[in-house]
Amino acid sequence: MSGVPWFPAWAIKFPSPLENVSLLISEIEKWRPDKRWSVISYDVAASEVHLWSAWHKSRSNEQQERMIARDPTAEFLRIISGTRQIKTAIDRSGVSNGDARAWLVRLPEIDTTGGIGEISLPVNEYNNHSRDAERLIELVGARIIPRRPFPTLEGLKKIGFLSDGVVVSTEMIEQSFLLHASMSDF
Repeated sequence: MSGVPWFPAWAIKFPSPLENVSLLISEIEKWRPDKRWSVISYDVAASEVHLWSAWHKSRSNEQQERMIARDPTAEFLRIISGTRQIKTAIDRSGVSNGDARAWLVRLPEIDTTGGIGEISLPVNEYNNHSRDAERLIELVGARIIPRRPFPTLEGLKKIGFLSDGVVVSTEMIEQSFLLHASMSDF
């Protein structure tokens, strides 16, 4: 799917593994330009398609006032995690003590009326928020790393899709992430 624009997500690296996630979250909340910014675990972002799909579901829920979570960023985590449980979502997809990398994300506010195939994803959403992202990353003491989301087996394990001993072919990793996200409302 080469025509999918970059999701507004920036890979970040901390100077050392996180020792106090609560402090990072409070700093993000203090300095973020609006309430649509959050951080997610590095391994749980599988691809641009995965992020846009999870965003579309969470944004649709928000617009239809059907969110399970109280805020859009928690709803996004819930969808990425493939669960109805907010605590489970945070455990699976939020940053954790010991993490050295994460994704800073900004959830677009565009209208999702119709299906994901019926809306035009904004090409400049990433660029439009890059300056704010760079400032926020600097304020929390991290640095941008030149990466885009990539599906991994570690990520599937983190979101609870795979258990030890289960095998998924390389070709099926991204589809497994998408399937798992689609299960969030069951």
